Amino acid sequence: MAFNFSEAKKFNTWRRLWLYLARGERMLGLPITEEQLQEMESNLENIDYKMAAEEEKKLRHDVMAHVHTFAHCCPKAAAIIHLGATSCYVGDNTDLIVLRDGFDILLPKLARVISRLAGFAQEHATLPTLGFTHYQPAQLTTVGKRCCLWIQDLCMDLRNLERARSELRFRGVKGTTGTQASFLQLFEGDHSKVEELDRLVTEMAGFQQTYMVTGQTYSRKVDIDSVAVLSSLGASVHKICTDIRLLANLKEMEEPFEKEQIGSSAMPYKRNPMRSERCCSLARHLMMLVLDPLQTAAVQWFERTLDDSANRRICLPEAFLTADVILSTLQNITEGLVVYPKVIERHILQELPFMATENIIMAMVKAGGNRQDCHERIRVLSQQAAAVVKQEGGDNDLMSRIRSDPYFSPIHGQLQLLLRPSSFIGCAPQQVVRFLEQEVRPMLVRYASQMEGKVELEL
Repeated sequence: MAFNFSEAKKFNTWRRLWLYLARGERMLGLPITEEQLQEMESNLENIDYKMAAEEEKKLRHDVMAHVHTFAHCCPKAAAIIHLGATSCYVGDNTDLIVLRDGFDILLPKLARVISRLAGFAQEHATLPTLGFTHYQPAQLTTVGKRCCLWIQDLCMDLRNLERARSELRFRGVKGTTGTQASFLQLFEGDHSKVEELDRLVTEMAGFQQTYMVTGQTYSRKVDIDSVAVLSSLGASVHKICTDIRLLANLKEMEEPFEKEQIGSSAMPYKRNPMRSERCCSLARHLMMLVLDPLQTAAVQWFERTLDDSANRRICLPEAFLTADVILSTLQNITEGLVVYPKVIERHILQELPFMATENIIMAMVKAGGNRQDCHERIRVLSQQAAAVVKQEGGDNDLMSRIRSDPYFSPIHGQLQLLLRPSSFIGCAPQQVVRFLEQEVRPMLVRYASQMEGKVELEL
């Protein structure tokens, strides 16, 4: 991703775009020779950056500085480089190529994270765990089902990134204010040749469509669409990694922790979830970056104003680079998640007696008891057990109280069965299987050849 937003990629792409333009103009009858095209092609990567910097310092114009630098090593083609074009021909079209290639880098990375989590969800599809609402213990779910909530968000992100990538178009050859007037003059009023040049250059650049109307630039709402889906991905990652951090506090789950890793300089026992914390930190930055293209699109005047340029040179690379490192880090986390079933079981047993009270009431009614009488007796015993937990710091002894109460003797033999955690997880295991088979794995088919490789981080 760093190369995708590098100066080398940008300026090499500018030269390719100048070659595409000259080649298209020759194909449509302008007096450009094959020798000129060959000279340009042989010097695509022969960029004298020192000369370009000196030219830009003198001209205060980056595109013209590189026109002169390219012309210096292509003397035969010098007269036809940038013919009919405006700066945004290379600037905006290059940005669109870079955005497209950036999505192509991110999409398989996101697919790999989803794949790793899908394997984790399948492995733990039936492992009961406490659910939490308001971060208070709620009905049981399973470790795999909770993971599917993470996967579902990431699948939405995958679809959003795919859509944003597929809807990117090329600016093409549109001239200074988008009217193509310079090209119409070059082709002596032949509108069909202007349209054909636009199509040819677009095809050479690897796009299927152009934006049919532009000002000097393509609409800056395109940048909003591109960064918005990345900011949305940031929100998903922040939620996932926050959950992992909370589970690490409960000692139910941990991210990878190296053998010699130190969690704290003062507290040697600590195992801080630093990878997840880093993802959350970067995700907050990524979520905020969408404000830049929103503001930029809103304040563009008429056909274009240059106050977009410096802002875009910061926010667009930062959005893609941040998303890239977040996904690499998240893949590393998902490839080494550790679950502690015994801790999970202990937490379940602390809360399950309260959760089982409704099942106990139903069993008593089936055994001939009165629902209201049973409810009142359990309410009293539950309050007593809660006082032991909260005021004395003891274990939840509700079941012991129920076993000691003769009123519940008709179901004493059923209590162990009624307290089996697997009877409280509903359809969670089946939901995991169905979700992975019907929704997740079909989405990953197109990325099947890019699923290999683990991420080793230098943190």
